[in-house]
Amino acid sequence: MLVQIIILLISLVTLVWSADKFVFGASSLARNVGIPPMIIGLTIVAMGSSAPEMMIAATASLNDNPNTAIGNAIGSNITNIALVLGITAILHPLSVSSSTVKREIPLILAITALAYWMLSDHHFSFIEGLILIIGFFAYIITLLVITLKRSKEDTFDDAMLIEAEQEIPEGVETPTALIWLTVGMILLPLSAHYLVDASVFIAKAFGISDLVIGLTVIAIGTSLPELAASLMSIVKKEDDLALGNIIGSNIFNILAVLSLAGLIAPGEIDNNASLRDAPYMLGVTLLLFILCFSRHFGNFRITRFKGILLLITFVAYQLLLFSQLKN
Repeated sequence: MLVQIIILLISLVTLVWSADKFVFGASSLARNVGIPPMIIGLTIVAMGSSAPEMMIAATASLNDNPNTAIGNAIGSNITNIALVLGITAILHPLSVSSSTVKREIPLILAITALAYWMLSDHHFSFIEGLILIIGFFAYIITLLVITLKRSKEDTFDDAMLIEAEQEIPEGVETPTALIWLTVGMILLPLSAHYLVDASVFIAKAFGISDLVIGLTVIAIGTSLPELAASLMSIVKKEDDLALGNIIGSNIFNILAVLSLAGLIAPGEIDNNASLRDAPYMLGVTLLLFILCFSRHFGNFRITRFKGILLLITFVAYQLLLFSQLKN
């Protein structure tokens, strides 16, 4: 058992590290071949934070453990909003001015509601997975078209997009970029494979479901890049990017991560995912929407009080999960 726990921890660290190196290499190479930094920021860098979740979802589904994939997607979204954003806002209240972020918060609420509806019948079909992945590509294309159109205007000043563009690495030689890209491409699937195998072994040993492992250990672990990115953003006083990273990651988790479970291993899912976890994900997302748009709580400012409220919802969810394990 101890060996499997060590394998899980090493695999988790390797997964997060290799995802970062993959993004570094891919974005550096894209810049070197002449792709505009803004496009790199909206695609490669944005998707990079969800790369661990995508690898876990694909690996788990291929191993006929779709509940692990579903748990990872749902758990990561709850963790990103309630834990990552909660901690970030407690350390540094966020003032948001980006129109992109303001537009995407209602969008993530709508997408989350759609995911909840798809999972509510305890069955996740291939067609539902296909709808989500088509929505992912439609979202990327629409975002690129809108952003490129607005970037041609003299008045373009979206804070989040400007901050994201500044995060693209500069001065990285192409051979170096290729090395890191290759390292990421090799270690990402390899670490995901060992992580899933170790997780399933530990879950069976303790009588814990694959779903709960995905919701807790794996979800929190794969949300570490979002936490690191958010903390670095507040250090650099990039409030819009801190919130934008979380919202973008949650959109990708539903459209590009959750969809893999339906595409690769469609079928019946754990009832708890439908009755407990998906509704909680929707509730946390609705809470974020209310906190951002309600004038009573302040217009687009994530205060320390709001951060504490979000963190309480995360703790409450963990207590709910583990209290049910004892029953």
